[in-house]
Amino acid sequence: MIALALLIFFVTLLFVLIRPWNLSIGTSALAGATLAMVFGVVSWADVLTVVGIVWNATLTFVGMMIISLVLDEIGFFEWAALNMARWGKGSGFLLYGLMIVLGAFVAAFFANDGAALILTPIVLAMVRHLGFGPMAVLAFVMGGGFIADTTSLPFVISNLVNIVSADYFNLGFVEYSRIMLIPNAAALVASLVMLMLYYWRVLPRRYDPSLLALPKMAIRDPHLFRWSWWVLGFLLIAYFGADYFRIPVSLLVLPIAFLYLGSARRSPAVKPWKILKEAPWAIVVFSIGMYVVVYGLKNAGITNILSTWIEQMAATGLTGATVGMGFLAAILSSVMNNMPTVMINALSIQHAQLDPQMQEAMVYANVVGADLGPKLTPIGSLATLLWMNVLAKKQVVIGWWTYMKTGFVLTIPTLLATLLALSWWLQVNL
Repeated sequence: MIALALLIFFVTLLFVLIRPWNLSIGTSALAGATLAMVFGVVSWADVLTVVGIVWNATLTFVGMMIISLVLDEIGFFEWAALNMARWGKGSGFLLYGLMIVLGAFVAAFFANDGAALILTPIVLAMVRHLGFGPMAVLAFVMGGGFIADTTSLPFVISNLVNIVSADYFNLGFVEYSRIMLIPNAAALVASLVMLMLYYWRVLPRRYDPSLLALPKMAIRDPHLFRWSWWVLGFLLIAYFGADYFRIPVSLLVLPIAFLYLGSARRSPAVKPWKILKEAPWAIVVFSIGMYVVVYGLKNAGITNILSTWIEQMAATGLTGATVGMGFLAAILSSVMNNMPTVMINALSIQHAQLDPQMQEAMVYANVVGADLGPKLTPIGSLATLLWMNVLAKKQVVIGWWTYMKTGFVLTIPTLLATLLALSWWLQVNL
């Protein structure tokens, strides 16, 4: 059973990653789930269990991406990037730092996929317009892609991985953020330091801000732009409201997303049907299908093995357990993608014999590892693969070896610093 479950999982993952015959990720995951059911690795009851786990996370993610796509259409993110360029005052180092901070902000409030896929083309166009050389351009796009994942920790909605884990362990928005804000700050500082050290020699010393348009010129619909701030305010209230009333956050985010999209139907800058077409609907099918396949690994006993490892980590104490769990999640994410990793680890943590405090540490460390670990390899997350595809269309090709060499150097110290900050903050709050 273990061999069959592993075979189905890795074949499904392979199809998701290489997309033969241009299959969507949802189709590949659904095919894998069907195989798991046909061969008796999972049952219909398991499918219903998985749907109960992931429906809120995936629909929340879709809602966030709809809002992000509308904001992108009206020039919101371009306006923000141009403001960063003005605040950089001609210093290449300051500009780089400000772009990293902007990426962290977008990742926190609009999810890591929004930061990687929407902000990257904007930054790329801007630095090319400023006349930066190929290595400097590479530094900016790599920095943007790196920060999108490493700082997607602070809120439940910052990463699909966060939503799945928070839902599975019933972590509220406030409860989750109370623990993760400090580790995310550590991740931001560590990422900024590592990126600056790594790209110090290739970053431009000076640039001419006058070459860029004024930020207000990026706004394609001033009325909708002003209305957008109210929508974002309502969205923030919805997060806290869902937490307070224990309502699935997707039941608030999706209506806000569709109301916002509806309000944009008369905008000359927004085509609602285009937005709906570009929304990541395949993620819904992918999440259910892939997690059904992962549930097959649980049924085959893989989680029992992981649970044993987790119990051994727990015996080393809180710091050792936090660091160990985080690196386990990071390594698994780098070789089998972070989406299935966070789920199989969550199942293993629940199955392990842990006291409540140790379980809490393991839960958060699993999220940290699954958020940061994908930066070790290009296959660590779907967002990274899509990001590389977007760059290739813009004539920026990043080889796998180049990516992995850079990812290893940047990720290991950043992950360690973040996990140590998490361990310290957990001890403060215990």
